[in-house]
Amino acid sequence: MDSLETELERARALDESDLADAIETIGFECTRCGACCKAESACSAGGASDGPDGSDEQPKSAETDAEPHTATVFPDEIRQLQATGEYDFRDVARPMPYGLADGPDGPEGETFEWALQTDDCGDCTFYAEDGGTGACTVHADRPLICRTYPFSVALGGTSQPMGEAVDEAGMVRAHECEGLGRDMSRADAEELAAALKERAVRELTEAIGVRDNYRPVDQSAGQVVVHDSEGAKRPDGSPYE
Repeated sequence: MDSLETELERARALDESDLADAIETIGFECTRCGACCKAESACSAGGASDGPDGSDEQPKSAETDAEPHTATVFPDEIRQLQATGEYDFRDVARPMPYGLADGPDGPEGETFEWALQTDDCGDCTFYAEDGGTGACTVHADRPLICRTYPFSVALGGTSQPMGEAVDEAGMVRAHECEGLGRDMSRADAEELAAALKERAVRELTEAIGVRDNYRPVDQSAGQVVVHDSEGAKRPDGSPYE
């Protein structure tokens, strides 16, 4: 793979018009199904994952169910979301679980990203549903990963949301979503293209920052360390000195 710096230059050189062409070719319209905001399991109104028969009797807890929602969020995006509702850091974000292990007192180890916080069912904490229609309660301030779903760009060092691509055109990859293949306006394609380029640049800038600012932290048992572009942090977002 090319260096992160090389990929960053490629990201900065992306032509938004070409990206918009590719997005328009694939086609997309959000159906507000909520699939990209929810865990890969059903959840009852009482907050417990539904069993296979639709009851509340489920042998696995929400934490051990198929897979909780994991959407990468950058440090400045966390602060922006905090400001929208005077949320605490942990109301907005949690350590990305990848890289962490289950210890006797909970997760422990080190990871290199933040994920949007989830509720007891594993759904994004900012997701709401009314009569089967999904909505984001912080839609105007939602992170770039949410603004650009279900698309990504074919550059090393950038993320692939929700698994492997199911369609592609030019530099654009499309990931599983029931809204794919639908007609869309040129204006919507251009808006998505601009956000997609911004996200690619931000992801690579963040990855370089994580690499350059990485410093090992002496960890005790049961401790979690999150390394982001601003340095090593505790799960509540406070820095390790």
